Amino acid sequence: MNYLEFYELEQEPFSNAPVARFYYESEQHTRALQRLQHAVANMKGLALLVGDIGAGKTTLARRLLDELPEDEYEAALLVIIHSGITAGWLLKRIALQLGVEQPAEDKLALLSQLYHQLVKIYESGRKAVVLIDEAQMLTTREIMEEFRGLLNLEVPERKLVSFVFFGLPDIEDNLRLDPPLAQRVAMRYRLQPLSEASTEAYLRHRLEKAGAPRVPFTSEAIARIHRFSGGTPRVINTLCDNCLFEGFLLRSKEIDADMVERAAHDLGLDAPPMPPASVVPLAPARPGAPVDLEAIDRYLDALGK
Repeated sequence: MNYLEFYELEQEPFSNAPVARFYYESEQHTRALQRLQHAVANMKGLALLVGDIGAGKTTLARRLLDELPEDEYEAALLVIIHSGITAGWLLKRIALQLGVEQPAEDKLALLSQLYHQLVKIYESGRKAVVLIDEAQMLTTREIMEEFRGLLNLEVPERKLVSFVFFGLPDIEDNLRLDPPLAQRVAMRYRLQPLSEASTEAYLRHRLEKAGAPRVPFTSEAIARIHRFSGGTPRVINTLCDNCLFEGFLLRSKEIDADMVERAAHDLGLDAPPMPPASVVPLAPARPGAPVDLEAIDRYLDALGK
């Protein structure tokens, strides 16, 4: 027997993998999604969603992508996994995502290919939208200038492409590397931590979707979960998953506040908070060492991005 069987669950309720079934439509996530949908539907150009680590940005990015009808949009999600990417590499990835089959190496030729592909998408009656996750890793002025250039591609009625950046608050500083681009942000929204009431609703929602016949956490335990997690969905998941496993080991059908305290201690959640994390590279590299862009391409291709 494992803890799923012990708590009569059909699947893990608190996995941090992006599973659409477990999407929790909190009030603020609903507001954010509505604003993002408005931005792309009206081809506003550049929209921005920011939030701290674990706030649910990637979940919202995938949710937005899933809800864009294929007959109305040519939409793609690009995840930035390394801060050392170049503007040229990024342009090629965007071109590939939007259907350019053999992107040129020469920048002017590549821009021409991309422009003609965007016109083709426009003439088909669809809208080109590119979602950029982990956008705080776009750290150079050159890259920001390229986005500004792409946003200048227009027809009389509208822009030919819209971008939505999902990232940590650092992205605001990166945008200011190119002030004209910062001025082009047509919509911005910041995700806040869940309140205690929303934390409880989130927890109950995930348990219900996992097939739980009842909520094994006491009200005091849920209050502790909110306190230790700070209302961050990713941390809530990790803490709750550990609590369920510990409860299973103790053969306890009820998760109480003391069990949450112990699990939080084991996870280091009761320790003083660490300083905000900065950009984490894909792999450790020597200072000044060249970035292996081909390795990044292979990684993204393997992910199906």
